[in-house]
Amino acid sequence: MYILEEEKFFWLLLIIPVLVVLFIGLLFWRKSKQKQFASAEMLEQLTPDKSVFKPWLKFSLLLLAFACLIIALVNPKIGTKMETVTREGVDIVFAIDVSKSMEAEDVAPNRLEKSKQLVTQIINNLASDRVGIIAYAGSAFPQLPITTDYASAKMFLQAMNTDMVSSQGTAIKEAIELSSTYFNEEDQTSKVLFIISDGEDHEGDIGNVAKEAADKGIRIFTIGVGSLKGGPIPIKRNGIIQTYKKDQNGETVITKLNETTLKDIANDANGEYIQGNVTNSVLEKVTESLQNMDKTEFEAKQFADYQSQFQWFLGLAILLILLDVFLLERKTRWIKRLDLFNEHKK
Repeated sequence: MYILEEEKFFWLLLIIPVLVVLFIGLLFWRKSKQKQFASAEMLEQLTPDKSVFKPWLKFSLLLLAFACLIIALVNPKIGTKMETVTREGVDIVFAIDVSKSMEAEDVAPNRLEKSKQLVTQIINNLASDRVGIIAYAGSAFPQLPITTDYASAKMFLQAMNTDMVSSQGTAIKEAIELSSTYFNEEDQTSKVLFIISDGEDHEGDIGNVAKEAADKGIRIFTIGVGSLKGGPIPIKRNGIIQTYKKDQNGETVITKLNETTLKDIANDANGEYIQGNVTNSVLEKVTESLQNMDKTEFEAKQFADYQSQFQWFLGLAILLILLDVFLLERKTRWIKRLDLFNEHKK
């Protein structure tokens, strides 16, 4: 496991493309000045050993050295051992709708990407809570069990897409039932289920399932992603919209946010409905709700004894700079030998 201590220094990498542009501009300027000084044939005679490749090689070495210095400033650290620690928090499961209606673009960039952004931001605001992830459409299946590894949670989250589940629909009922298997009924930890969905095409008697979850101590918060006005469902090929989904009559299907269903689920499970189109508003409500819940101690494994690795990148940067200087020194040495040879001939 690794961490980056000073990520802000990564912004310095933006200097690299600027340097590349300046270097290319310098080459063009030098070439134009040389044309004013002498003809191409004379330049060839004056500089018979001129290399087009060497300036780019030297410049590339300097850029690599600069990048290594930046990484050294970031100071990556690697955890060398695992240890068991005691934490205090809440068990949270995110059930994310991956049905085709979540590709509607009535919220930018689309409903599913917006849902993933919301969950990522919520996870970023957590401290010591455990999280799990469920994906569902026409059926529900586990994506990530309860864990304190937030990096893995965000990695699995980003991999989610609407092609994960072949059967279409919105099986919120199955997602709630599956979430109950994530929690340990013997633990007194506060149990929270966040359902992120547009609420459309739901199947089954969700109310009774939500109440059963509440009886097990699971509070359900629903986050509605989409607009009441709705939007068409794009059909894409290689990421490009080809057409939009149509019904049996050839009319374009308009999918709309179904707030009523999501509100009913939240009310049946002692939770709350949150409108999910404004990220900051969602984060405020989620943070406030989690802070008001009872925290329970639990044991978790985490990496410890992190050791800095900046010295490797600093050493590599110095090596690249020395190699660049060596190329320049070697060129200068051959020029001096050529001058001595010419003087000797005279």
